[in-house]
Amino acid sequence: MSSDESPSPQRSQALALLPDQGVAELLFLLFHGAGADATQMRPLAQALRQQYPRAAVLALAGPEPYDLIPGGGAGLQWYSLAGADDDNHARRVAAAMPGFVALVRAWSAHFELPWQQVALAGFSQGAVMALEAVQAELQLAGRVLAFGGAYATLPEHAPQEVCVHLLHGQQDAVLPYRDQVAAAKRLIALGADVTADVLPEIGHELHPQLIERALEQLRSFVPARVWREAMQAAEDQGLKPPLQ
Repeated sequence: MSSDESPSPQRSQALALLPDQGVAELLFLLFHGAGADATQMRPLAQALRQQYPRAAVLALAGPEPYDLIPGGGAGLQWYSLAGADDDNHARRVAAAMPGFVALVRAWSAHFELPWQQVALAGFSQGAVMALEAVQAELQLAGRVLAFGGAYATLPEHAPQEVCVHLLHGQQDAVLPYRDQVAAAKRLIALGADVTADVLPEIGHELHPQLIERALEQLRSFVPARVWREAMQAAEDQGLKPPLQ
């Protein structure tokens, strides 16, 4: 599949790793940080491809030229950071959200996969968009991997049936990890399925240790919904639930 076949009018595809045979059973959509491009996500894409050979892994390109620094090179962005501050940041994210959601839904439809089999993974600004997308839109994706990201606003509700994995470097000077810890605590209090990993001696980067930790969470984390369903099935069959 070439970028000319992209279902998006934004010609968003920049890197695609597809199953060698058969149709894709999972879809991972990857979103880079501001000022970078989709190639920034290649290490994560390759790691996901190795662990999930039946998945389609697509790293997508932001829709706008990077404008924070005039003449800032060939980098891209999901929304403008020029003049951004605490007062207008959330509005800018919200303004960019309809196009972002449409992009996710277009690729999901292209691979004919239900939302539960779609995962969003982003770094920095790409993580901001992924996190806020599942807050804003129901049944968009089943998992989010957020590397070095942040919420535009502290969550006020749990994303329904979504597993959120927050991964951060303790030495991140761009988006401090404490904000993500606070967000994780809020999400847990709201009943969300969330994990938060903060690794020492890592800054604002898509570090291999963070990628490995993300893969471990994908392999091992059992959503509370699945546990509840298993418990209910046991009760329906007259079985005594474990740990009681």
